[in-house]
Amino acid sequence: MSDWQTKNLGDICKIIGGGTPSTKEEEYFEGDVAWLTPADLTGYKNKYISEGRRNLTEAGLNNSSAKLLPKGSVLFSSRAPIGYVAISARPLATNQGFRSLVPNDELKNEYLYYFLKSAKHEAEKLASGTTFKEISGKNLGKLKIPVPPLPTQHRIVEKIEELFSELDNGVENLKKAQKQLKTYRQAVLKDAFEGKLTKEWREQQDDLPTPEELLRLIKAERKAYRRRELAEWEKEVEQWEKDGKLGKKPTKPRKSRSVDELTDEELSELHDLPENWVWGKINDITLRVEYGTSNKSLEEGEIPVLRMGNMQNGKIDWSDLKYSNDPKDNEEYLLKKEDVLFNRTNSPELVGKSVIYKGERPAIFAGYLIRLNQIREVMNGYYLNYFLNSVTAKNHGNTVKTDGVNQSNINGTKLVNYPIPLCSKKEQDQIVQEIESRLSVIDQLEQTINENLQKAEALRQSILKKAFGRELVN
Repeated sequence: MSDWQTKNLGDICKIIGGGTPSTKEEEYFEGDVAWLTPADLTGYKNKYISEGRRNLTEAGLNNSSAKLLPKGSVLFSSRAPIGYVAISARPLATNQGFRSLVPNDELKNEYLYYFLKSAKHEAEKLASGTTFKEISGKNLGKLKIPVPPLPTQHRIVEKIEELFSELDNGVENLKKAQKQLKTYRQAVLKDAFEGKLTKEWREQQDDLPTPEELLRLIKAERKAYRRRELAEWEKEVEQWEKDGKLGKKPTKPRKSRSVDELTDEELSELHDLPENWVWGKINDITLRVEYGTSNKSLEEGEIPVLRMGNMQNGKIDWSDLKYSNDPKDNEEYLLKKEDVLFNRTNSPELVGKSVIYKGERPAIFAGYLIRLNQIREVMNGYYLNYFLNSVTAKNHGNTVKTDGVNQSNINGTKLVNYPIPLCSKKEQDQIVQEIESRLSVIDQLEQTINENLQKAEALRQSILKKAFGRELVN
């Protein structure tokens, strides 16, 4: 081991900063000089890079502090964030978010590349700043690097890449399996809402309603629900009057909106259903939809406010919460067990996702979400939630969403007009069981895949640690 030495990066590398020309001068851009920012390395997995999102002209290069770096320079992002690494595959320049390194003859650039990938956390300790952390060229030069002879550096790089290649193949297979599970998950939901999962179950039943009977039952339950709601409101008003009309008079529940039935043309575009099923609209099985609170949430407070970021894969993620201390909001928007929430505003690919609240802890919901208030006597909340996350619902949502800059919207009016396959509550319950028995297996497989992906990343870091701890090669 005596042939290894520990040196400062600044002693064996030339460390070069970057720069940005004035953005007001258009003639500085769209030239032939490749120019990179740290954003160009976000998610970048290749070792070499030759192009950024923008190029500079010679005038742009000369009117900035950017320098033309030689081919083979090692680029290291020194702020926002720290630790992206690449090797220049051609002469190029960077902005001020990089500290680039040009190694001298005793240091192989690929060896330096892998060392910097292993030393991200050590490098971060050299950063300073308040608004954001940044590593100066001087401080980066203080980073210690173990330097073996060039032949040993070459063998270390070869061994790292051999082991990384095996890891990459494994990771690729795991991610392929992830995609297959996602496809299978949607196939399960597709079969569920085409009646295929309960085909044998239906054949054993002799008391299922006809489509006409089902629709009459749904209409009757809507009316009964409305009567109960008005009766409860009348009791609240009576009590309010007995109390001397203190405070605000209880608000009369709004009537549910009416929507047009599905047209023959619309029905012709929907898939076929079993003979005991019928296509309806979400409005048929809800009394009304309800937007959440518009008040600003707090970092700490009495009760969590569920937001669109808390909706993950049809379930509520409780890990990143905001809160409310508003007594009115905490009463008006308090969730009830099996409430279904719909994300009305999000990115184009995520708008329209839904979750079901299982009563894990008291919570209210934010304004970008809609509570569907399904009539529970005729609609299983889990059935509704699974349907809204199915391909059928997603495809419909894509046809009715309103697209803005980076965001799309599906309002309450469009939501209640969603077509939905309706069957008896008894069959809905059976469908939910069939779905969950299959998805539970998928969930377990996905968890195993995620654990193995994490292990692969940990193994990658272990390989780098051994490489620069003088343990990877003799």
